[in-house]
Amino acid sequence: MAFSKLLEQAGGMGLFQTLQVLTFILPCLVIPSQMLLENFSAAVPGHRCWTHMLDNGSAVPANMTLKALLTISIPPGPNWEPHQCRRFRQPQWQLLDPNATATSWSEADTEPCVDGWVYDRSVFTSTIVAKWDLVCSSQGLKPLSQSIFMSGILVGSFIWGLVSYRFGRKPMLSWCCLQLAVAGTSTIFAPTLVIYCGLRFVAAFGMAGILLSSLTLMVEWTMTSRRAATMTVVGCAFSAGQAALGGLAFALRDWRTLQLAASVPFFAISLISWWLPESARWLIIKGKPDQALQELRKVARINGHKEAKNLTIEVLMSSMEEEAAAAKEPRSVLDLFCVPVLRWRSCAMLVVKMTADGILHSVGRLGAMMGPLILMSRQALPLLPPLLYGVISIASSLVVLFFLPETQGLPLPDTIQDLESQKSTAAQGNRQEAVTVESTSL
Repeated sequence: MAFSKLLEQAGGMGLFQTLQVLTFILPCLVIPSQMLLENFSAAVPGHRCWTHMLDNGSAVPANMTLKALLTISIPPGPNWEPHQCRRFRQPQWQLLDPNATATSWSEADTEPCVDGWVYDRSVFTSTIVAKWDLVCSSQGLKPLSQSIFMSGILVGSFIWGLVSYRFGRKPMLSWCCLQLAVAGTSTIFAPTLVIYCGLRFVAAFGMAGILLSSLTLMVEWTMTSRRAATMTVVGCAFSAGQAALGGLAFALRDWRTLQLAASVPFFAISLISWWLPESARWLIIKGKPDQALQELRKVARINGHKEAKNLTIEVLMSSMEEEAAAAKEPRSVLDLFCVPVLRWRSCAMLVVKMTADGILHSVGRLGAMMGPLILMSRQALPLLPPLLYGVISIASSLVVLFFLPETQGLPLPDTIQDLESQKSTAAQGNRQEAVTVESTSL
């Protein structure tokens, strides 16, 4: 908690923190568009095979209706709609006979869509499915691009964490915003699906860095007591971005335009991010106290806090001495079990998670039983289902908010030392309470 005390001398929570949250809300509003974009840009429109009779105007008899042309050119599919993946080799004129039956043609009379497909453009004017014909035998390629995108986030989460610790949060944030903007914009020019998937991977790789660096910067410049509220605001912005994507896709029906709308804002975000100061905490740990002092004074000046003049390099180093020393010690995943307090909490969380999992499955079955009954009640009480679902969600949130005694009223620890300090303080409090009770009883 040493850095929190330094942050108090720089004004605590003030104008700077407000501006910082507003800055980080911008990427949080746009990032969901990148993650969920292919729900719209990769939508599968209605389609059928291209045929000479239907799609070559010069070959269409003048007295033939569209329905008749479909009947003789495209076989019926499983739902008796025009088949999406096969066509007749030759026009089946006998099918125009009102007495024709399903036995009037055979599978041998059909062939795949060798000349391509015709797509319904009434909902989306263009999608990547229509651009690269990701239908029928190639429909397995459609989810490939989203899988590659998510793998980019996975790889980026590993890589950017190390890069951030080595080179700093601020330059990584600016670079990742620029990387996402360039890669996302370039996808509209991709000539092949392979290049498109590669650019989506690069964009996702940069997006992972934006999430890591922005959240880290915000947490490190926010007072411990306000971090939960700040992260809640950012989480709401993320949800708002998800909700806004539907309206954006409704307005922009072409996948290229939609892709640009989700990518171009990151050029501006990359420029805006340069006003943010580097994490003073990271600077101190990396042995750059002079620069850390400048950043703290800059924040204090924005917050209108004049007592920052008392901040000196000596104050910084004395306050962060233990944390800086702890950061230089080699750490690994095994520390979860080597440090007593971490070992206890890690094992306790495992037991609690398994117990909660069992309760969740049991309650989930109860909900599955009640679900159809609740939907049936909608005829008599239309507002009952949404009210019931909303009340249950709010009630469960309030239970978590007010009935978690382990963390209620406690600041979240930053280091292992903070965790051990909390435990020792709690133990001393329990002993003092026991002594008080004993003396009272005597």
